[in-house]
Amino acid sequence: MLSRKGVNMVNEILMDPDDIIEYVRNEVKVDDIFELSYNRVFAPGTVLGITPEDEETGEGLILSLQLNGELLNQAVDIDLHAVKDEIIEARHLPGGDEDKLVIIEATL
Repeated sequence: MLSRKGVNMVNEILMDPDDIIEYVRNEVKVDDIFELSYNRVFAPGTVLGITPEDEETGEGLILSLQLNGELLNQAVDIDLHAVKDEIIEARHLPGGDEDKLVIIEATL
């Protein structure tokens, strides 16, 4: 889990679920470190890619992560629109830069 220890700049933000999706769409890039907590799932990993929404239906912003767990080290795809109302928190290290941590807490 990304912690504040040893991080020079921590930016804490409160966002509603739609703003979190907008943040991921605009700010999260390939090779960033991203942790997502939703429902009872904790998915920490390196961003492999982001697949934009379908132009016709507006569904699906797919975040692909390479998990960095001790037991699980696999790639997963998370449909952010499908889980947006269950998001609790996200932690983002842009560019994997360990000096800049963005903590996003979801509001209802």
